[in-house]
Amino acid sequence: MIKVNNLTKSFYYQGIKTTIFKDLSFNINTGESIAILGANGAGKSTLLRILGGIDLPDSGTIETDRTISWPVGLVGGFQGSLTGRENVTFVSRIYAEKRNVPEKVRYVEEFAELGVYFDRPFKTYSSGMRSRVAFGLSMAFDFDVYLIDEVTAAGDQRFREKSKRVLQDRKNKSDFLMVDHNLWGLKLHCDRAFILDGGKIEEFSDLDEAVAVHTDRLLSAPANQHAEQ
Repeated sequence: MIKVNNLTKSFYYQGIKTTIFKDLSFNINTGESIAILGANGAGKSTLLRILGGIDLPDSGTIETDRTISWPVGLVGGFQGSLTGRENVTFVSRIYAEKRNVPEKVRYVEEFAELGVYFDRPFKTYSSGMRSRVAFGLSMAFDFDVYLIDEVTAAGDQRFREKSKRVLQDRKNKSDFLMVDHNLWGLKLHCDRAFILDGGKIEEFSDLDEAVAVHTDRLLSAPANQHAEQ
């Protein structure tokens, strides 16, 4: 189970404090996958980063007895001057036993299908190549819960299908917390949904209802904004 209690997060920009969300509390049971919906800027990615331990809240606590991934496909922690292989090796040494590091590196190398580019500096990669390495690295590790933030596999149709198969394999053994504008993808993997709106969270046991509410809000937002001008 994941128990989130009174989670608050804010940022300062040009001396102005903006609260992303305030006093969020919710429970996620073992064996269920959650879709996280909300407009751009609602705090979906911020929430995943906090749950994954790569960002800190202003206040509040997270209690869990499960292993939680970093956001799948995250490229922010890669060093541009290091090669893809060196980056993967560095992360693997942190998260895996020393004897398992070569296996992790080999998995990512085979998954990403970069050929000789795997041994070239990460800063020379295209965005698609970076996504392949980052996605492969996330899938190289077994977690109880995967944080999946707008993952779109780069590459041709064959490569995208391979990525889908890997995700489905993980779903058979793990749970997902998913942020994705592809609502059909959420319906494929998730059991229920949260909507982040106005710094608060709404829980829906019916995923179709959540998608309908979310879609209606997105469609009505431009009209509301226009009426205020």
